[in-house]
Amino acid sequence: MRKNLSVSMFVLFVAVLALSACGPAATATPQTVVQTQVVVVTATPGPAAPATATPLPVGSVQITGSGATFPLPLYTQWTYAYQFVDPSVVINYTGVGSGAGKTAIIAGTVDFAGSDSLLSDQNYTDGKDLQMYPMVAGAVVPVYNIAFKPVPTPEAGKTAIVLPKLILDRQTLVDIYNGVVTKWNDAKIVALNPGLVDYLPDAAITTVHRSDGSGTTEIFTKSLTSFSADWKAGGASSVEWPGKGLGGKGNAGVAAQVIANPNSIGYVELAYALSNGMSISQLVNKAGDTITANGASVQAAMADPAFTFTDKLTATIVDSGVKGAWPITGYTYIILHTTSMTDCVKAQKLLEFLKWAQTDPAAQNGATTLGYSVLPDAVRANVLAKLGEVTCSGQPVLK
Repeated sequence: MRKNLSVSMFVLFVAVLALSACGPAATATPQTVVQTQVVVVTATPGPAAPATATPLPVGSVQITGSGATFPLPLYTQWTYAYQFVDPSVVINYTGVGSGAGKTAIIAGTVDFAGSDSLLSDQNYTDGKDLQMYPMVAGAVVPVYNIAFKPVPTPEAGKTAIVLPKLILDRQTLVDIYNGVVTKWNDAKIVALNPGLVDYLPDAAITTVHRSDGSGTTEIFTKSLTSFSADWKAGGASSVEWPGKGLGGKGNAGVAAQVIANPNSIGYVELAYALSNGMSISQLVNKAGDTITANGASVQAAMADPAFTFTDKLTATIVDSGVKGAWPITGYTYIILHTTSMTDCVKAQKLLEFLKWAQTDPAAQNGATTLGYSVLPDAVRANVLAKLGEVTCSGQPVLK
């Protein structure tokens, strides 16, 4: 029922789009268009007239969503690209944080929500018929802005000196956010970074955290909880941060605070760090490997057999113990009402979009290009099966 694009045109479109839609500044309302057909039978004298398929008018279906900023660069790209697949629908997604997204879907003020934070038992009770669907996984990464001591200027014709990336281990990251390690030339940091010993400044560390209820924070603080018993603030979408530090709203807000404040450290989803050209710390994981955050290290975490999905189709994948796994990893989810949607055309359009996002090769490649990791085949199959269970007026939405 959808209008197919030529492969070459769509791949070219996604390649261009990946350059324009992957920055944290992409807070403009994403729009998407979907094309579905409605069968109209015209009664005429004589033999029954054949059914004719009539596309819905362009932009005639309006779908709204809000929530996590973790997947905002990706949802911006997907919703923009989908207007070339189905021009009859406009999909608007606003990044306001996982907490606000969950509140909105429970209140019924949006058609879908995005969240990296899991629904609580009370959320399920209040929302009555809510279901979470993992879309992709991603890495939450420590980003830093260190005012290194002056690096010697190379002589003419010689290669400039490039400082190695900062390395932190699990305990040291906890100590930084606990306010135990307070300076960049602390002995614990120096021991992990012998190549930086001459350049780390005797400067106070400024920690940056999310100021809003955040799934990114939940992934980060659950990781800190697993890293060390010294972390007492717990693992949740909002915690009482030790010490002072600075707050930023959304992943974009944290990124902006780190960029603006020398000698600071914060945490953001990988796409925000890459699109802003930020310095990303490597981490020593539970297996003792020094890991770089990328698609391969997130895939390794997802493949860890220690992490299994619940009957609610949710899973926590922080602090993996397998070799090569990035230790601060999480799924980002779409949240839907499964039986109480009343506009069945809108429901069908929304589910067709989500199915496209999970099955179209260009959509999946777009996710990878932005730094996210697509779902393993078995997980994707479960997501599609769960989407097939959504009903409107007692009938399955996906045909």
